[in-house]
This record gives sequence, C-alpha cells and structure tokens, in this order.
Amino acid sequence: MSVAFPDRLMPGLPYPLGASSDGLGVNFAVFSAHATRMDLCLFDPSGKRELKRIPLPECTDEVWHGYLPGAAPGLVYGYRAHGPYEPNKGHRFNPHKLLLDPYAKRLVGQVRWTDALYGYRMHSPRADLSFDRRDSAAAMPKAMVTEEAFVWEHDRLPQVPWSKTVIYEAHVRGISRMREDLLPHERGTFAALADPAFIDHLLRLGVTTLELMPVHAFLQDSFLVERGLSNYWGYSTLGYFAPEPSYMSTGDPNELRMAVRRLHSAGIEVILDVVYNHTSCGSELGPTLSFRGLDNASYFRLMPGQERYHINDTGCGNTLNLSHPRVLQMVLDSLRYWAQSFHIDGFRFDLGSTLGREPNGFDPGSGFFDALLQDPVLSRLKLISEPWDIGPGGYQLGNHPARFAEWNDKFRDDMRKFWKGDEAMRGGFAQRMLGSAELFEHNRRKPWATVNFIASHDGFTLRDLVSYNGKHNEANGENGNDGHNDNASYNWGAEGETDDPEVLAARGCAQRSMLASVLLAQGTPMLLAGDEFHRSQGGNNNAYCQDNDISWINWDRARSPEGTALTDFVGRVTAIRRDFEVLRSGYFLHGKEMIAEGLQDVAWFDEAAKPVSSDDWRNPVARAITLQLAGKRQEPHKQLSARITDAANTAMPAEVPEAVPDVVLMFVNAGHEPIEFCFPRQAATYCLLLDTALESGMPTGNNGEITVAGDQKVTVAAHSMQVYANRPLHLSSAIYPLAANEWITRNEWGERA
Repeated sequence: MSVAFPDRLMPGLPYPLGASSDGLGVNFAVFSAHATRMDLCLFDPSGKRELKRIPLPECTDEVWHGYLPGAAPGLVYGYRAHGPYEPNKGHRFNPHKLLLDPYAKRLVGQVRWTDALYGYRMHSPRADLSFDRRDSAAAMPKAMVTEEAFVWEHDRLPQVPWSKTVIYEAHVRGISRMREDLLPHERGTFAALADPAFIDHLLRLGVTTLELMPVHAFLQDSFLVERGLSNYWGYSTLGYFAPEPSYMSTGDPNELRMAVRRLHSAGIEVILDVVYNHTSCGSELGPTLSFRGLDNASYFRLMPGQERYHINDTGCGNTLNLSHPRVLQMVLDSLRYWAQSFHIDGFRFDLGSTLGREPNGFDPGSGFFDALLQDPVLSRLKLISEPWDIGPGGYQLGNHPARFAEWNDKFRDDMRKFWKGDEAMRGGFAQRMLGSAELFEHNRRKPWATVNFIASHDGFTLRDLVSYNGKHNEANGENGNDGHNDNASYNWGAEGETDDPEVLAARGCAQRSMLASVLLAQGTPMLLAGDEFHRSQGGNNNAYCQDNDISWINWDRARSPEGTALTDFVGRVTAIRRDFEVLRSGYFLHGKEMIAEGLQDVAWFDEAAKPVSSDDWRNPVARAITLQLAGKRQEPHKQLSARITDAANTAMPAEVPEAVPDVVLMFVNAGHEPIEFCFPRQAATYCLLLDTALESGMPTGNNGEITVAGDQKVTVAAHSMQVYANRPLHLSSAIYPLAANEWITRNEWGERA
C-alpha cells in the first residue's frame, strides 16, 4: 500500500530536537550550524526503499525543522545535509550520504559496509579531499519515530546510599548468552536481566547496583568485521538515544524498561556505562554516518589551523566537541532521556577526562561538569567517571568534581601487587584500605568517591589474574600487541588451567583475599560479573572483540562446588560490610578521633600488636599488618523502631545505655609463610568473621560463632586475611531478606521487609 506524502512540510518548531509525535503529525528538528539545506528522507517500514525527499522548510537558531501532518510513530526516516565540502576548513557535507538522526530513539536495519558510506572516494590519490557521489542509503540504518508508552506506576528508584553501594559490572549479552535455562531468543538480551534467577544471584551476592556496559546503539567497525570479529564491548556509539537493537529479543525497547522495573522492585539500581567522549565515525578518514555529515566542524574537536584533521584525545579517531553548546545539549538531553524514560539510576562516563577538557586542558569546572551538576534531574543520580584518557594531562584521578565517584586504578594496581607478595607495598595497601585519602580528601569529598576494584571488563578477570603471568590475546588477531602488558598478575606455579591442588589452593586463597580487600576497604566496591565463580577468559586481557565463549559468562562454573563456595564467600563479605558501619565510614579515617578511652577510629599495628612506626612503613620486605577500625555501633532498624515506639507510649522514656562501639580487626599476611598475630587489645574477646585461607571463608559448620580471647595468638596463612570483631555477625549472607522470586510472588508493590 502506497503512502502519500506532501511536497512541502509545515514550518514546525525547533524544539524538541529529534522526531516528536503529537498524535496529529510529527515534528522534525536537527541541528547544523553550517548546512545550507536539510532534506528529510522518508522510507518504507523496512527502510529499504526511499519514498519521498522533502526539504526542512525552516532554520531557527541553527536548528532545521519542519512538521509532517498525518505522520505517526513507526515512520522510518533519515537526513541528507547540503553544504560546503571543504575538508581543509572542517566541512564535509555530502548530500549523497544518508545521515542518521543524532536523536533517533529506535533504529531500523544496520550498517552494511561498502565504500559508498564514505564521503570521499576510497583509494583516491587525493584521499579525503576527494568527493564521492554514490548514494549510501542502502547501506545505512534508519531512524524510526517512536511513541514513549510504558506504565511506571509504583516504580521507585532504590536510591541506595553511596555508603551501602556494591556495584556489579556486567555485559548485557555476555551475562546471559550461555544461560540454557532461558528461551533461546532471550539469551543475551535485556529480557534476561529481568529473569528472577539472575536477580536472585545479585541478591545472594549482596549487590545493590548493576552497572551495564554500553547499551546505546553501536557500530560494528569495519576493521573488526573484515577479520571475522565484532565490537563486543560496544564502545563505538552510533546513536545516543537508541538502545542497541541486538539486545532486544523482540525489538521492543520496553524490554529494558521492564528489566529496570523488575530490578528496582528487588531494590537494585541500574547504572549505564556511557560513551560521550567520541563517536563511531572514526578519524577524518572514517565513514559519513551521522555527525560528520550533519556538521563536522561543530560536532568534533578539530586541529586548530589544520581543521582537516580530528583531535584524537580518545584513541578512537575523534573527540566529541562538548565545548559547543548544541553538542553539550545533545549529551545532556541523552542523559536526561535515559534517566526519565528508562528510570536509570546513574551513569559511568567512559574516558571522563575527555568530557572535562576545555581548549586549555582538563577543568573540573568545565561546561560539561557545570551543566550536569546543576541539572535538577541528573545531579541527583549516581555519577561515576573513568578519570583518564590518552590526551595531554589525561590522567585526572581524584580531580573530578565533588559529586562524582571515580574508578580508582591505583587501588587495583596496589592490591594486585600487595597480594602477590611484591616488596614495599604495605604502605600502598594501607592507603587503599582507607579510601585513598591522599587522592580524594578535598572539597569535602567522602570516601565513597573512590570506586575500588581488582578487575573490570578491561583487563584480566580475577581468575585469570591468578592463573596467567602474561596475556594471551592470540584470538584478537593483533599478534599480541593489544592489551596491557603490565598486569601485576601471577600464576602461582602453572600458566593457565591446571589440576595441581597446591596451585589451585594458592589461587583460591589469593582470589578471596583480593575480593575481601575490595569489599572491606573504605570506598565503593565494584565486582566484575563472574569473578564470584572463577570466570576465565583464557588469559585474554582485551576481549573487546570476542563475542563468543571467551567473553560470555559460563554459568556452569557458578553451579560447580568451587563456584558455589566463592559466591557464598562474597555474600558473607558483603554481609560483614553492611553489618559493620565502620567499614563504610562517612569520613576519612586518620586515627584522630577517639571512639572510647584508648580506642582510636583507626590504628595500624604489626603482627606483634605494636604500633607501626615510620621506619616500619618503609620496610620493603614487611608484608604483615593489622588494621583496627572502631566506630559507634549501628542500631538495627527494627530495634530502633521498637525503641521509638516504646518511648512514645511512656511518659518518661527510659534512658538508653551507651552502646559498646564496634571494633573490627583485620590480620593481613601477604607474605609467603604463615605468621602469628597478637591482638592489640588483650582484655577483649573477639569473634572470627572471615578467614580467606578457607574456601567458605569460615571453618565448616560455623557461622561467625568462633570466639578468641584477646590474649591468645592466631596463625594467619600466607597470602590471606582474617577478620575479627568484638561481636558476632548479625546478618545472614544475603544483603536482602527476600529473594527476587519472593518479591515477584508477593507482588511488586507489597510491603518490603
């Protein structure tokens, strides 16, 4: 059935940008400061046949706009921009190239690699100074006009306090691609995130916040496609408003909304990893897909005086120009769209230093940071930065604005080196355990500003960290030249997989000690998906292009005895963290506050219970240390409620006796031999909470009930940690009292325990 479109559009409005349906028609608005004409191209529902090409009739404040009466959601469209093709001046307009709307909220089709996608003639002696006249429409994805309709009633953002946050970094496809208990079409999609078994697993771990690797629609780069690989990680954004089509099992974006709502019902937040530092367009030699054809000189940072070339602070060929108000507006509109339309709880900004770079360098008061932090919607969400890029002065750990948390690679590196037994790492261990105050204690920042991690998507998994001395990236096809060379890893006696029980025991102990360090240190802990059950990538520390079982999470490992034990171990450590408020202090600890007579908020001792002297800190071969933390005991919520109720029902409320402060002791031995430790306060009695030398974290059959007199000595195994407290653990291993399937059974808006 043919569709009749008018020859002319009505003027429409310059705001909002993108395609907006009002029930009677659709308004189109797209920014371009240097275009001389903008054509709207309308396609059939498949996106294969162009039906009509109509110029946008108006341009207001550099926004081209027009209104199409009678149009409705489902309409498929693209743009063609006319203007100068003068690469030496930064202009690369080519109306023969179909362009994707930067504000597209849903895509139809995908990029099909052909030379017609480039604005210049490939292999021409004049390179990108030449001009290509082939039509690229057949090889381009198109935008679809959408209708935003989803019932969010009763959904509430969990708003987990930073001090209680435990982050779990996961890949949408990888987390469920090998889940044989799911329907085949749901594996590797948003729908799998709503599965009760997955939510149960997060609750069992004590996770409060799920951080998803990029879900914005992204490009399968030509250099990967040619090698039979793929852009698995997704750090090559094609559209900042559209969900990645391959992550939708039915093509419906509401799958992600349903997953977010289901996770929220279990009290779990959802954070998105977002890539606003560069786009998928590549360098000046890249394809013309959207931004380059719409207004190359506005959207990208160009070399001053040599505007033919892109500034490449990101290592990806281009750098988005956030100094331009319209580009900054696009980024903020995108963030706000995900926050409001998908109820996203926060964002992790890839290469965050790039976002804060002004012409004179990185600036924590840059336009991007200022605009974001004053936004009434976005400023209230969780904001995390990856505080580095490859540009000048690109390493900015600790220098972001106070509302941001930051990935702390110093924590990662120091902890790896300490636990494998490197010399002179005792001081580094102490700094990281207390929240890296030397980096973050300024501008009234809190310890939660440091995001502590041992492993992330970029690098070795935790299991590979203790299984390989070097990277094994052969599958990437780059002759081993990709990926980090200095991983501070150690295979503990055998490279790769082994059946040697001594090697396996040493690896397991090291894994548990590093996990305990992440979860018990001051700051915000982050776990890499699968690290809780020995996930391996076969030694590949740069699996960005491996959309296969190298990257996919094997849930058979989770069901193995070893995987189950490690998962239970993580759940126990998160329970300890939640039960003892002193492990998540609201201020940086320096031993200056007296909690009780003779009891400082933090103190360091050697294994003989003697305070660590300045000379001791400088001892390069010392690998044993005791950390003592003390703080006022947190009154359980139910006990507090009961006391308030009793007080309201009595004329003279009874005096509440002063609570005994919590004291937590960590005996840490990163040496190669067992060491005896003495308790600093011998008049006390301690309960054993954790022993990382044991597979379950506790002696079999015990649940924190082992008590030790302070005048006794305890033996701590090599490369392990024992954690004691002056009271038993009050919580079970799970951070929430209800599992996800119980939430669903009781109805999403039933009373929470």
